[in-house]
Amino acid sequence: MILIGLDPGLTCTGWGIVAKSGSRISHVANGQIRTDAKAGMAERLAELDAALTDVLLHHRPDSGAVEEVFVNKNPQSTLKLGQARGVAMLSLARAGMPVAEYPTKVIKKALVGTGAADKKQIQAMLKVLLPGVRLAGEDASDALAVAITHANMLGSHR
Repeated sequence: MILIGLDPGLTCTGWGIVAKSGSRISHVANGQIRTDAKAGMAERLAELDAALTDVLLHHRPDSGAVEEVFVNKNPQSTLKLGQARGVAMLSLARAGMPVAEYPTKVIKKALVGTGAADKKQIQAMLKVLLPGVRLAGEDASDALAVAITHANMLGSHR
């Protein structure tokens, strides 16, 4: 089974794809989608959707997961994050796959063992779980963490 995890953001959306076979999880690909900060909101959202669609068509995942929105101190930032997250969920749903959502603390706890883990701890654990992985950046590593959490949660629901 091929699974995609997304760490949505308007400036940069991370994506990570893993393969799950039994209890074994292996890295397939990861990357980041950056939108043009000088473009209008609608144009940026369309750019994000087009790039996500390309990733989905190339890798053909069976299921996807998206990190849930956390509330920022800045309401404007939260709104932009929510709009990018909506596009991410729409792209996955339009591709015909089930979409799961996981809170940040659940993802961190699933990967590192504590909901207060920092980005360095997540990246270190990814290198243990996915030997030889080359991370495309922080957002891509967060997305791989979402994909691994999804893979593990799928196993626990069966």
